[in-house]
Amino acid sequence: MSKPSFNAASRRDLFRLAAASACAWAAPQSFARAAQRPDSYSSGEIVENGHRFFGSISRGLAEGVERASRQWGSPNAYILGEEASGAFVGGLRYGQGTMYTRNAGQQRVFWQGPSIGFDAGADGDRTMMLVYNLPAVDAIYRRFSGANGSAYLVGGFGFTALNNDEVVVMPVRSGLGARLGLNLGYLKFTPESTWNPF
Repeated sequence: MSKPSFNAASRRDLFRLAAASACAWAAPQSFARAAQRPDSYSSGEIVENGHRFFGSISRGLAEGVERASRQWGSPNAYILGEEASGAFVGGLRYGQGTMYTRNAGQQRVFWQGPSIGFDAGADGDRTMMLVYNLPAVDAIYRRFSGANGSAYLVGGFGFTALNNDEVVVMPVRSGLGARLGLNLGYLKFTPESTWNPF
């Protein structure tokens, strides 16, 4: 029996077919999830997760979340983490946490940012961030400005709105006092930790 012969064109076609098949099998599901628009959470789910995260200091959380929902609808992601900041006229803020989505998994995130204003001091906080209108998981990695946002206090919690186009990030912090209303800045979200706030 004679052996089948393959010319150069046939070998190239077979190589392309094998490479395409290998890529299809090797493509991690995380890439597909990163491009997927996360489903939204109800206010009740956010408040329940916030109560577990903040514990006994969660007084006023529900009112603040409801107020935000009336303005932006339901969040389709949220971040639980910790941050530290310091300021003397100009300030810096650094944080890290995990972003949760209903249908696109969890993702580690870091944030950094400068601020300028009439405040001084330092603080460390447990921080919950509600994310509205996130088109895909990786869309969190950008700068969000507070210049066009709003800040208010409810029951010992500070709520600040940061935005970038249609995406809104609302950090919820405990015990920040008047510092919320006296500085402007932005937060830059990154997939890895960095000391560069710009």
